[in-house]
Amino acid sequence: MKAIMIDKPGEIRVAEIQDAEWREGCAVIEVKALGVCGSDVHAYAGKSPNVSYPLVIGHETAGIVTEVEEGNSYGIRKGDRVVLDPYLYCGSCYPCSQGRTNCCESLKVLGVQTGGSMSRYFTHPLSHMVKVPDSMTWEELAVTEPLVIALHAVHSLKLKEGEHIAIIGAGAIGMLVGMAALAYGGIPIMVDIVDQRLELAKTLGITHTVNSMTDDAVSYIKEITGGRMAECVSEVSGSAAGVRNALDYAASTGRVALTGWPNKPVELPTAVVTRKELQIIGSRTGVTKEFVEAAELISSGRVPAANIISKAVSFEELPEAIAHLDACPGDWLKLIALL
Repeated sequence: MKAIMIDKPGEIRVAEIQDAEWREGCAVIEVKALGVCGSDVHAYAGKSPNVSYPLVIGHETAGIVTEVEEGNSYGIRKGDRVVLDPYLYCGSCYPCSQGRTNCCESLKVLGVQTGGSMSRYFTHPLSHMVKVPDSMTWEELAVTEPLVIALHAVHSLKLKEGEHIAIIGAGAIGMLVGMAALAYGGIPIMVDIVDQRLELAKTLGITHTVNSMTDDAVSYIKEITGGRMAECVSEVSGSAAGVRNALDYAASTGRVALTGWPNKPVELPTAVVTRKELQIIGSRTGVTKEFVEAAELISSGRVPAANIISKAVSFEELPEAIAHLDACPGDWLKLIALL
């Protein structure tokens, strides 16, 4: 069968690999929708310390079940539409014992630490599949996993209805954080340095936006919040400046969730953390129940997640599109493939 293979940094192609085979406790799916994540682009560019080559990439995947054990305890049957939870955990380490499987000490993510799902067919554990309504489009299913990451940030912050959430980084995850916040009654404030992204945020219902490069973001947030600053801050840019600014955007006793991955150490004035008594929380990927929640939010129309898609390509066009995204990262907010 065909799969998207990176042989080494800078070399990506449609490859022929062994057909997906059914295994006990698993199901085989025919892949119908794929999202391209920043981790896929980083693997292509040779910027990911967690991958080894050659590698089949991909983890944002949905499809139709073609082979499965009848009467399995998960209620998944042949012909069901499913979205994959790509985070494979051990189930026995300390984080797993606390239900925080996304922080498993031996976590393996499809397309990063293990073979990915960017292929025509894929075999995956039933425990890591979520059945989704037939009414969901393949475009919607392609962005379900990114919404999970956004939801995990919102839940980590314990965002309450009526609270403000400053979002640093108007990329795909940042947009979805804002849309999820709106669904739960929060008031998002989008902060970025690209005006075009901020204008797009407004079309998604995120009416409060500010360019931190050209405007005084602290003053803007202070005005929107009536002087208190943001009760919650979601940092998804991964930039050193974004992480540092998160402390200034937060209200005293506010909560800050760090989802972005800086590529170098970031120095922070811990005196600000102490003076404001801030809660700084790491927010990583998500857990299976959040896939169920994401599908419900999308299928109900509460989070129109497919609106972040800016480019859809065929399977065969993926290598060229991923190379383009590496060379011109600002061209597309969200790239997907429909098979």
